[in-house]
Amino acid sequence: MQTLNPLQLEILKLFKNYKSDTELLDLKQVLVEYLSKRVVNEADKAFEEKGNDVSTIEQWRKEHNRLKP
Repeated sequence: MQTLNPLQLEILKLFKNYKSDTELLDLKQVLVEYLSKRVVNEADKAFEEKGNDVSTIEQWRKEHNRLKP
């Protein structure tokens, strides 16, 4: 049997106290925003580590990488 990690336990503590569907949706939104920021930060970090910059994006924009049917 797997045990819950500390993050999962904390989330369970938060959810046990909700009183309405609105509170549940609010809490879910906070979690989504937090996780979204983490993903963007990691993507930015990887982008910069590879030496990419605004000119790289401009180059990608001009490329035609469509698959032929």
